[in-house]
Formats: sequence, C-alpha cells, structure tokens
Amino acid sequence: MTAKEPKAQAKTILGLFPELLGVGGIQEAGRLTTVALEKISLRRNNWSTYFQGLSDPPGTHEFVAVENKICLRGFGRSKARFVLSAVRQSRQGTRLVLAAHPHLALLVAGMKRFSPKLKTIVMSHGVEVWKPLPWLQRQAVLSADIVVAPSSDTAQKLAEIQGVPQSKMRKLPWPLNPDFLRMADAQTNLPLPREFPRGRVILTVGRWAASERYKGVDDLIRSIVQLRMKFPGLYLVAVGQGDDLSRLKQIVADLKVSESVRFLTGLSRQEIAACYARCEIFALPSTGEGFGLVFLEAMAFGKPLVGAACGGAVDVVEDNVNGLLIPPGDSERLAEALATLLKDESLRIKLGQRGAEIVRQNYSFEVFQSKLELILEECGLDSHQQG
Repeated sequence: MTAKEPKAQAKTILGLFPELLGVGGIQEAGRLTTVALEKISLRRNNWSTYFQGLSDPPGTHEFVAVENKICLRGFGRSKARFVLSAVRQSRQGTRLVLAAHPHLALLVAGMKRFSPKLKTIVMSHGVEVWKPLPWLQRQAVLSADIVVAPSSDTAQKLAEIQGVPQSKMRKLPWPLNPDFLRMADAQTNLPLPREFPRGRVILTVGRWAASERYKGVDDLIRSIVQLRMKFPGLYLVAVGQGDDLSRLKQIVADLKVSESVRFLTGLSRQEIAACYARCEIFALPSTGEGFGLVFLEAMAFGKPLVGAACGGAVDVVEDNVNGLLIPPGDSERLAEALATLLKDESLRIKLGQRGAEIVRQNYSFEVFQSKLELILEECGLDSHQQG
C-alpha cells in the first residue's frame, strides 16, 4: 500500500497531527477532523488532502473512521522526517495547513515564513494552553490565521493567557462519533464485558495516566465508601487503562472497597458502548478537561452526567439540564450529587433524555463538519462546488 498522494495540480489541505492511531480524546478528535477535511475537499474541484501523524508508526497506513477510509503517513516520533515531509508538501501545492495541536505551531509558522501565501490553522484541546506557552511557541500560535478552541473556557484561556486576539479565535466543539449514535439505537446487540457487575453502576471512562490525575477517579473511589452503605449493590466501574492503574487499585484495596470497584481494560468500542448502556450514571469529576468527548458518549445513551464546574466540561454538562455540576475537587459534593441521582429515578430519566436530545442537536458530526467548512472558507478554501 502506498500513501495517497495529492491530485496532480491540486490545491492541498495538509493536516498535521500529533497522533491518529492511538487511544484518547485528542486522537479521536483528530480522526474525526480528518474525515471532515476529506469530505469537505471531495465536494470541491481540484482540492486534495494529505495527513501526517508524528507519533504514529512509520510508513503509510489506512484507518476507518465514520465509515470512511483515511490514508495517513506516520513518522514514529521522528521530528526531523516529519518536518521535512511537511516542508516538501508545502512546495507541492499546499494552500492550507491545519496543525491539530499547539505543539505543532512552530512547524507551521516556519512553513508560513517561507511560503507567505500559505494559510494556517492551529487547533487547541485544553490543558496544554491553560498555562503560558514558551515564548517561541506562543508567537507561533499567534502567527496562525485562525486558532481553534473546543470550548468557551479554552477559548478564554487562549485569549487571556496566550494573548490570542478574538478576531483570530473560533470555537469548534468536538463531535460525537456517529458510531456511538448507531450503537445507542441498537443497544440490545451490544456485548457486555463478562467482568461488568450485576447491580447498580456508576460509570467513568478515561485514560488513567499519572500525568492526568485530575480526572478525579480517586474522589469517585472515596465516594463509593460512603454510598455503598446507603445503596446496597452499588458499583463503580472505571473503563480505561494507563500507568496510574496500580495506584488506583491500591487506593481501592486500602479503603477495602475491592468488591465494589471494577477496573475494565482492553475493551472494544462495542463493549465500552455496552457499559454506557448498562450504567445508571456517568461521572467524570475532572478538573482538567478541555472538552470531554466521553460526556457526549454517555449522553448518546441517555445517561445523566456528573462533572466538575470547570474547564470545558461546563460547555457540555449543563447543571440540572443534562446532569449535575459540583465544585472542582469537592469530594463531599460529589458524593451528594451521586446520591441525589441514585435516589431519584425520575430525575435520572429526565436529565438523561435531555442529554440525548442535546447531543443529537448540537454535537453531531454533520454540525462539526459544517462549522469546520466555514473556518476553511475563511482561509481561502473555494466556495462549495460539486467536483
């Protein structure tokens, strides 16, 4: 298999990504972005796409997202080869470059310096722009034609901390993968993991890394200590893996709640969907979410949410509309919010149903693609033509 080369004489959209084949919210957002870019370019005469992944395995690859095959060239973390390839592409018809992470902004700024007519977009995700970036990197972000943020909070931090002018800022919430909507509409066919407990379940999903302890799993574990006395047969199920799992399991053992907490790893997408379908509540009291795609996934299955009132979660979790918000880091309020939902089935149903409506109205892939298309047109993409 060879990498897809841009059409002869085509005007190319070059997509630069930190990683596309891995697991995580940034990777999922990246894959959905590639599909949208591909669909947008195919609707126009003489436009093409070319995608590079810095940390993906070396060589050319194909992956399927939203029922579309996407071609990708990976570079195995070789920054030198990644940069050389991007520069080469910029000399072969590239008109627009989208850098899917601020860490790639320096490369894009350098490309623009040698090709002044090049239009550039830098996408942000969350915590990486919540503190001042190194001076050179910040200047590179500021040199982009448009800077994209997935949430109001991240947009505000880009303006206040990085100095990005409002005229360059565009808010573009990540979409829900349509696969989850299809699975939510066919829940009876989903394979529930064998280890999933029989009983009442609070679900959380994420990557449990030592660098991301802000996810709040520790507080959820401690909440179970209180809640299981009031609600017999209650379980916390944490889906995901990472280098912090051993510490979390030790907390469970120290608190003597091993029978009430299950860690599920290595699940398929269908098995994860089955966990959403089977739980009563989805909770992620994270204090560092730039957006929170897992909230959208839970909403697709009509589940009430519990989140911390900070970061990008505030855009997605609307208090007393589709879930409950608690003060960041407040374990007592977390336990109270969970108890409120566990006691009140009608409230769970009401919040869950509203969430299911919101995710279909505001966070569909089609809405995302339309908004991205408008941003690209601001950067010189031809008006829609049937090609």
